[in-house]
Amino acid sequence: MIAGMFYIILAAEPEAGGSLLDINPGLIIWTAVTFIALIFILKKFAWKPILAALDQRENAIKESLEKAEKAKDEAQKILEQNQSNLNKAEEESRKIIEQSRSFAVKLKEQMLLDTKQQSKKLLEDASAEIERKKDEAFNDLKNQIAEIAINAAEKILNENLNQETQKKIVDKYIGEIAKN
Repeated sequence: MIAGMFYIILAAEPEAGGSLLDINPGLIIWTAVTFIALIFILKKFAWKPILAALDQRENAIKESLEKAEKAKDEAQKILEQNQSNLNKAEEESRKIIEQSRSFAVKLKEQMLLDTKQQSKKLLEDASAEIERKKDEAFNDLKNQIAEIAINAAEKILNENLNQETQKKIVDKYIGEIAKN
């Protein structure tokens, strides 16, 4: 086919003039030869380095994408792990808060119980002290009454008076006792 094309080109007569639309068989042949030589030279010397550079670039892009995918997966794992750690920390903080509340309630109950026991002991001690003071006052009162009775009997014996005088003296001392 190429040979037929060359034959047609050679058979055509060159015209005189040289417009841009004229077909020049020599120019076509030399353009074709130059093009074929250029393709051969490019194939021989440049094609392999260009393909190697393209393959290298393709491999670099693939590696970059794989690294990016790995980094994304690792970031996702770290995110999930951080979320898990956060959930654990929240759960532990809830447990600690619940334990603190429970401890506070128990401490409050213990303090109330201790306070009640101390109050009861103080009341018992105060009651015992009141009872002791009452007994002491009663004993003092008995001693005073006995002393008054002895004094009254002594005066009665000293005066040795009649019945009515003795009754007045006893009433008088009983009135003194009521005042004391």
